[in-house]
Amino acid sequence: MNPVTLLASMFQNAEVAEEAAGTGEEAATSPILSGPTDFSADGLSNWVSEATGQLTDLAVAYAPRLALAIVVLVVGWIVVGYIRRGIGRVLSLKHIDPTVGNFLGSVAAMALKIMLLLSVAGMVGIEVTSFIAILSAATLAIGMALRGTLSNFAGGVSVMLFRPYKVGDFIEGAGQSGTVKEIQIFNTVLTTGDNRTVIIPNNAIATGVLVNFSTQPTRRIEINVGIGYEDDIDRAKDIVRELVGADDRIHADPAPMIVVGALGDSAVEIKTRVWVDAGNFWPVTFDLNEKIKKAFDGGGINIPYPQQVVHHVHENAS
Repeated sequence: MNPVTLLASMFQNAEVAEEAAGTGEEAATSPILSGPTDFSADGLSNWVSEATGQLTDLAVAYAPRLALAIVVLVVGWIVVGYIRRGIGRVLSLKHIDPTVGNFLGSVAAMALKIMLLLSVAGMVGIEVTSFIAILSAATLAIGMALRGTLSNFAGGVSVMLFRPYKVGDFIEGAGQSGTVKEIQIFNTVLTTGDNRTVIIPNNAIATGVLVNFSTQPTRRIEINVGIGYEDDIDRAKDIVRELVGADDRIHADPAPMIVVGALGDSAVEIKTRVWVDAGNFWPVTFDLNEKIKKAFDGGGINIPYPQQVVHHVHENAS
């Protein structure tokens, strides 16, 4: 007989005995639960004998299941420990932050231990359906209450697993841009060019468009300068070409491109595209803008202001 069923029958017999006592009827009860009714030497001896017999039956029915459950619990607990350490090693090989690795390992171990305990409880005959229902309801309630925080946590895990950026990268996302100072489990901390600290929830970055300016070793600079329609286009292009060739930071391959980009309303646009190391993007951009302006001034090339011709028609009053 199932040990739990045996215990239940003992309690049920005790309840039946109480009801029978109220109605004057007799009912067979468990001597363990009802206690001795005859306190004479023979009566106590009989009660001890009957109680011992029932305890023996209970032990015989319960011992194999209990022994197996203990073995499963011990072995399962050891296996869960190995799994947790394995998760930590795998995440360490992927260069995941140790704090995140420990947290994920703990969450996985906790979930596995709960499943192990429920399985062991079922092996010894304990009904676990109600426990599972309570656990599911509690999990749902906690998830609803912390859905925003959990979404940021999931975003942080995604960022740390797939590593779309790392500390030191210059990124643009969620309407902000700056250098990544710290990647936390719930937020990403940026430092802007004017030394402001911006904290962005990881969910906004993980689910939005992200631009990482630091993943490629080189970047392309594009500078557009307008010259007058009366100016010499070839002369302007030669001036820019000399400036580009004199700067060692500008790569020869891909070759610089200096072309007429567009014919505007008041100027001819000279478009310059050059490639530089990512770290030289802004210094070369600023220097080239300044040098082109000075060289054009010295070479007699005009950079016209936007102009608009207005024709005024005067009509004589009739």
